[in-house]
Amino acid sequence: MQYKTFIFSPFQENAYLLYDETRECIVVDPGNFSSEENAQLDSFIKENNLILKAVVNTHNHLDHIFGLKYLIDTYKVDFVCDEKEIPYIDNFKASCQAYGLNIDYDPPQPTKLIKHADIYKFGNTEIEIISVPGHSAGGVALYNKKEGLLFCGDILFNNSIGRTDLPGGNHELLLSGIKERLFTLPEETEVFSGHGPKTTIGNEKWSNPFF
Repeated sequence: MQYKTFIFSPFQENAYLLYDETRECIVVDPGNFSSEENAQLDSFIKENNLILKAVVNTHNHLDHIFGLKYLIDTYKVDFVCDEKEIPYIDNFKASCQAYGLNIDYDPPQPTKLIKHADIYKFGNTEIEIISVPGHSAGGVALYNKKEGLLFCGDILFNNSIGRTDLPGGNHELLLSGIKERLFTLPEETEVFSGHGPKTTIGNEKWSNPFF
């Protein structure tokens, strides 16, 4: 499995496109906010002859779903997330208004739901779903064991953790989930967060100030 990182929107959100030798791909956390950012995604998909199969989200805070409607409308693919993340979709426009953003559309609802320990497949790739609530109510990390890659949204950052003061947040739950479900992964596992640079499980296990 290979990946491409995009940095989108005024929130500088990391969106990821995952693909393998079959040319099938998924987009993780589409934060694409403008027509120019939509074009970046489209161009990469077209230039690499990729076949988009789904949008799979770690969580549904506004900056991670800006591009959701565009991708679903354009490519007619599934939208996949945890059931506990649906309320964030329903509150999308109100959340945007709170940040001074005039958004007049509703994001699509999920067509498939995932939960802890599920295996999500596309092409020849298997992604293990690891539930780690606390930043949001139904936050998950996407783990590709074969390549040692973890896409964790805003659960864990390079030397930090996700904020827990938003609706559905729980500081203690987030800390315990990271320790019990992420820090038990191999230390060489590369960690790709929703914002900022990548890190490793080993680096966060031993150097993250929250632990």
